[in-house]
Amino acid sequence: MNERGMLFLLSGPSGVGKGTVRKALFKRNPHELLYSISATTREARRNEVDGKDYFFVSKQKFEQMINEGQMLEYAQYVDQYYGTPKTRIDEQRQQGNDVFMEIEVNGAMQVRAKVPDAILIFLLPPDLMQLRNRLELRGTESDKVIDERLKTARQEILMMTNYDYAVVNDKVDKAVKKVQTIIGAERLKAKRLANSYIKILEG
Repeated sequence: MNERGMLFLLSGPSGVGKGTVRKALFKRNPHELLYSISATTREARRNEVDGKDYFFVSKQKFEQMINEGQMLEYAQYVDQYYGTPKTRIDEQRQQGNDVFMEIEVNGAMQVRAKVPDAILIFLLPPDLMQLRNRLELRGTESDKVIDERLKTARQEILMMTNYDYAVVNDKVDKAVKKVQTIIGAERLKAKRLANSYIKILEG
């Protein structure tokens, strides 16, 4: 019987580069992790694909999923919902597969409360000025929305102590290597392997 799979969670302020780091990580190791696709009510950005980057749903549909208990976590940012459907994650972990999530900070805290064994990684910008620059380069949000996101980012960075690890995203390649190191170390923890070897010794 397979050991229950682990749940890795990458989180951090909007614009810090979570999606970029996650895509680079999966490009390096496409078969080692299963990506948990989040649902959102916001419009798709250029080059985003429904069912690959996000499940893009209406607010009515999202609220129905909340009411039916189908969301592992959800949060609301700038009048839009973001969240994670939980059924596939549970099924994949039961099969021994390691799952990787990329979500916002409030959602990560909900996962921490519901899934105590989840491994939380906080992605940090080198500084807030660079975070502003990244948001502006997107070209998808007004100055007012960017100001709101930066205000939220300050509050979220203070929540970093609730995470297991922190990685500064100064260069994507370096950040990906650090995330890979974290994943490798978690897989080698003695407590994770102990149950399997106890069964062997008792057999």
